[in-house]
Amino acid sequence: MTDSHAPERAPMTDHTTKAFDVDLREITGMVADMGHEVEKEIAHALDGLGNRDADLAQRAIALDAGIDALQHEIEEKAVLTIARRQPMAIDLREIIGAVRIANDLERMGDLAKNIGKRVGPLSEDLHPANLMLGVERMGELVLGRIRQVLDSYAKRDLELALTVWNGDEEIDSACTSLFRELLTYMMEDPRNITYCLHLMFCAKNIERMGDHATNIAETVYYIVEGRAIAEQRPKGDTTSFAAMIGERS
Repeated sequence: MTDSHAPERAPMTDHTTKAFDVDLREITGMVADMGHEVEKEIAHALDGLGNRDADLAQRAIALDAGIDALQHEIEEKAVLTIARRQPMAIDLREIIGAVRIANDLERMGDLAKNIGKRVGPLSEDLHPANLMLGVERMGELVLGRIRQVLDSYAKRDLELALTVWNGDEEIDSACTSLFRELLTYMMEDPRNITYCLHLMFCAKNIERMGDHATNIAETVYYIVEGRAIAEQRPKGDTTSFAAMIGERS
């Protein structure tokens, strides 16, 4: 039986191998840079939301264009590398994996930008601070998972990637619990409805970030093992109202 973690390089000349390694280091470095920028964008958006700070929210929004540009650069570099080096086996998986991860990171950036855009309306409407607590806790949970999964990619750490993958259900459950809490506030006082709806949209965007972190965990597994995770992704129950919000956000 072969070792699934053993290198699977196709035969290359020394020159081709060295050139590919240079290209791959450049691509993985760009993905790392993109991940760092996405972390900053999400942190600014969540801090802006929690503190009702429109300036922080704008800083998050302003980062998005650079993140989009990095994704395009990664895709272009990947296509050129495949065309020039014709990698196979694990080498090809490394390139495909980088493109997949860049796509998930770009979507996370878009979701952070969505949150940033809601900070303005929220900052104009004063409500009890406890309405924001659940969103802040969920944001901290998801941002922690994003950092973990990017670390798992940098280290090709399967155990850490699977920890993130198995944690997706916890994020879904947190979202469902938060939606129920916000619905209670809306029923208790109709003046909370608009404010709570904004928070629901923000919470759904945070939950989707968690989904993309789980996607990255699956990609890390694919890169290392050469196959998809066999088990079905663990998912928590979501309310129909939460699903409706997700479709509209």
